[in-house]
Order: sequence, then structure tokens, then C-alpha cells
Amino acid sequence: MAAERRVAVIGGGIAGLAAAHALLTDPAASADGPVPHVTVYEAADRLGGKLLTTPFAGHPGIDEGPDAFLARLPWGTALARSVGLGDQLVSPAAGKAAVWWEGLHDIPQGLLLGMPTDVMALARSKLLTWPGKLRAATEPLRPRTSLDADSLGAFVRARFGKEVHLRLVDPLVGSIYAADTDHFSLAAVPQIADLAGKGRSILIAGRRMPKPAANAGPLFYAPRDGMGALVDATLQAVLTAGGDVRTNNAVTELVPAGDGWRVDGERYDGVVLACPAAAAARLLTVVQPQVASTLAAIPTADVAMVTLAIAAADWPAHMQSLSGYLVPKPMQRLVTAASFGSQKWSHWEASGAMVMRVSLGRDGLPVLHLSDEQLLTAAIDEVGHHLGLTLAPLHARVSRWAGAFPQYRPHHATTVAGAEQLLPAGLALAGASYHGIGVPACIRSAQQAAAAMRAHLHPVAD
Repeated sequence: MAAERRVAVIGGGIAGLAAAHALLTDPAASADGPVPHVTVYEAADRLGGKLLTTPFAGHPGIDEGPDAFLARLPWGTALARSVGLGDQLVSPAAGKAAVWWEGLHDIPQGLLLGMPTDVMALARSKLLTWPGKLRAATEPLRPRTSLDADSLGAFVRARFGKEVHLRLVDPLVGSIYAADTDHFSLAAVPQIADLAGKGRSILIAGRRMPKPAANAGPLFYAPRDGMGALVDATLQAVLTAGGDVRTNNAVTELVPAGDGWRVDGERYDGVVLACPAAAAARLLTVVQPQVASTLAAIPTADVAMVTLAIAAADWPAHMQSLSGYLVPKPMQRLVTAASFGSQKWSHWEASGAMVMRVSLGRDGLPVLHLSDEQLLTAAIDEVGHHLGLTLAPLHARVSRWAGAFPQYRPHHATTVAGAEQLLPAGLALAGASYHGIGVPACIRSAQQAAAAMRAHLHPVAD
């Protein structure tokens, strides 16, 4: 009988757990060969990485990191259902978002991550000036814009002008990726990149796009008990399938061992590096210095999340239809967005309180050098200014996320692909640093790494 194959997964965030889950339970695994023994290493004392749900203001679970995942990208929804959360998925309540530009303005209809696809809806918005609207309306007359620079900001300005970029695309995309879109890869935003590749004009391509079906389903999902429930359920599935999970176990050694690898003294046939690029770079310094150098150069952005509970009696009736708002870069001090959680998620409703989450910091706007008190004061003062309110929180919480958002500089995908080609056999990369930011993208990356690992363990020649 052949010896049992062993795989180490370094990193216990959602990517690492999803990689372990795929290695142990994917139906393709049994077709490829015997299921390997999988060990997950996590340096922290908990699993989940940026997915963290904790009690707040009397509610059993309010997310400190992401509070949802895109439902129409299949990987997050599929994993949630496969680990038993299918009947626990909920979607946001109906609500509109706004942009704060010397006052709150509804986000116009007909946008794709801020990119206009309906010029008439844009014309009705008070967010743009008339010169800005006229500049945007000339987009179909503009010559084709080359995609070679792979800069989202440069592309949007070339097509629609600076107002659409600064007041729509940059705050919308920037809030998702904590990015400054002038320094962010166009290809890293697949919805916009796909539209940009359909022809010379974005507006013409947008008009030709099929409208979403009336029964297309929600745009976002989250487990009712918070995103931490996805971590817990995936962990339980990994353990049930025979996986070994070790927290408080920072890996310090990754070296070749014959036709396999030694991880802190233990031999494995393959290793999935499901950790941030900086951590992977440290482990690869001796193994493959060129790859290590490439990964070490991937920048990140730090952010803070301030969660507030405001007395319901102090919350104005005219804002009860809003799910939150975004702050464009020229208007930012520290706050980049605010989400009115109790209005966004019906199950977040707390007796007598409105829970909101305030995001501070982005690429080029550092915040973690400030104390918790300073971050809290900034959130209260700036949101109060934006809304015209004097906020007196009943409860408050500050969550710090150092290096939370990898920043995909132009040509990031090409850079990562080149690094992966240099990786020795038996190593694979997975996670937000490499193949896409967001929960579904991390899960997809993990499943691709697991498939590559199965191919390595059981080549066709066997």
C-alpha cells in the first residue's frame, strides 16, 4: 500500500480553511487518488483571518471585518452551502447608498462599481456638476482607450473625466478594496475590466449588457450569525474529514526534503501557502529568493473599523432608508465610509439602538498610528459632521486591521503569474494577496491551489 500523502496548509484564514476543505472533501479528490492528510498551521490564536464576529451592544454577533460576500460569484455561496449554512444565508434589506460631497447624494442608478452605463440616470444626479455630466456624456465619442497601462483611475478619467472618477468610481471601488484607484490595477476589478474589453465605448457596451433577471437573487449573502459562522462551519467540516488544525503555530521553516518539503521539522508532500504575501516571502527566502522578492513587494493597506451603537431615538427618520454612504477621496479626513448596519441587516436590529460601522483608512491614508481613542473620536466627529448630528454612542468598539488589504498595483496578475511559474513543484499560493480580493475570490484561489496540489500528488503518469 502506498504511503499516505501529507499536505501542509500555512495560514488559517478563509483561504487556508477552504483549501483544506477542498483537499479533504472535494469529489474530485477521490477521483484523483487517495485523500491526503492535511494539517493547517495558523500563527494567531484563532482562525478566520479578517473574518471575525463578536458580541456588541447586546447583540450576539456583529462583524468586525467583512459582513457579507458577493452572492453572484459562486464560490462563497457554494462553500457556505457545502458546510451546512445554506438555510442560514441572509441578504441585506432593501436600502440605498449615498455619496457624501458637501452633503449626502443618492448614488445614481445604472452604475457598475461607479462606472456609468446609463447617461440619463447620471444626468439626473446632483452629485456631479453639469460640466462633469457633459464630459461623461461625450464618452461614446472618445477614441478607444488602451488597456495596456492597467490603471483603473487613468482609464476612468480617460473615458468619463475626473468627476466620475473622483465622485463615483474611486469611492465605490476604494471602499471595497481600501484602494487609491490611481494606483490600482484595472484588471483586478473584473466587472469593470470585462466592460472595458467589450468595445471602444463603455456607455455603448453598457447599453448592450443584458439586464439582470428579475429573479436573479440577492447581490450579497451572509450567514445569519455573521461571517465568523462560515469560518466555524468550514473548520468543523475540515475536522470531521480528518484534518489537523493547529493555532498559535507560526511556521518558521520551509525547506526541501527529498521530493517533498519540511515544515518546522515535519515532512509533507506538498504545501499550500495560504498566508499573506509578506509571510510567504519570508518562508520562500531560501527556497526561491526571486519569488520571495516579488511577493515581499506586494503592498498592503491598513484600515480600522469603528462600530457604534446610537440610540434609536436620536436617529433621524429621513435617514432610515439609507444603508450607508461613501466619502470620496477629496472629502476624506480619516473616514472613508459608513454602513448603517441595523438598516442594512434586519437581524442586526438591537432594542433601542442603531448599529453602524465606520471605516477609516485606505492605501495612502494611514490610520493605525493613532490610538483607539483618536480613531473613535475621528469616527464620531466626522460622521456627525457628514450627517449633521451630534453623536453620543451608547457603545463603541475599535477594530484594527494591519495589512488587511493587498494593493494590486498595475499588472499585478502578470507579476503573480510570473512568480508562480518559478515556484518549485509541490508549492502553491492561495489567498487575497494573489488572485483576487474578497471572500469568494479567496475561496476560488484556495480551490485552485487544492486542485494543483492534487495534480502534484497524483500525476496522470501514476
